Amino acid sequence: MAELRAVVLRADLERLGRYDEQRVRQRLRDGFAPAHTRVIEVGGMFAGSVSLRPAGDAHWLEHFYLAPHLQGGGIGAAVLRGLLEQCDRDGTLVRLNVLQGSPARRLYERHGFTVETEDLVDVFMVREPALAVRDE
Repeated sequence: MAELRAVVLRADLERLGRYDEQRVRQRLRDGFAPAHTRVIEVGGMFAGSVSLRPAGDAHWLEHFYLAPHLQGGGIGAAVLRGLLEQCDRDGTLVRLNVLQGSPARRLYERHGFTVETEDLVDVFMVREPALAVRDE
């Protein structure tokens, strides 16, 4: 997972002048919470990871990485949709941060995330739970 993170984030971190060969891997190791992490498999092979970590009034969507050759094919959107449906059922707010200029931001915006705050490196986004449709 740490190696995939380094591969996926490299271009954005280099563009932002923030790429560090060791730090990019260590940040995943430092924040890794197995209990909240899911492995994404495609065809029985490791394809990525995602974490949904409870914290206060929300869940943090973290460490969402998909192998580059699988990006753009709807896999990430399907994984995200499943996680968000779970949070909607629970009435849980979801937060995340994405690097400035990352194409992943468009994915998050399509799924209802809006910008909460940003700085020169990160964009912090939030998504309110969708109202569940109940059978009367």
